[in-house]
Amino acid sequence: MESDDEIRRVPEIGGEAAGATASGRDGGSVAGTVQPSGSGPRRRGRSPADKENKRLKRLLRNRVSAQQARERKKAYLIDLEARVKELETKNAELEERLSTLQNENQMLRQILKNTTAGSQEGRK
Repeated sequence: MESDDEIRRVPEIGGEAAGATASGRDGGSVAGTVQPSGSGPRRRGRSPADKENKRLKRLLRNRVSAQQARERKKAYLIDLEARVKELETKNAELEERLSTLQNENQMLRQILKNTTAGSQEGRK
């Protein structure tokens, strides 16, 4: 036998019940009745509006990601160019030092040669 509360309860049609099943949380039952599978708002496919919304979100994510990648690449190239300048400067300094040391070495060899030749002439 039904209680007074169950008799006074009016099954919800449309309004809130449709909102509950559209969200997919109701499990297919509305006010105690079970909907047969394949009918009602529960569908496997998304609505065109949902698909479009999802596509637009994906496009926006891709644009943001691409912009971030471009910014990372730009920062990387700036760092790389700065490193190239530093290495070129250091290379120029090392080449200058090499030239100086080669000249000094040549002068010392000449002095050694002259000293050795002078001491050998002194013995004769």
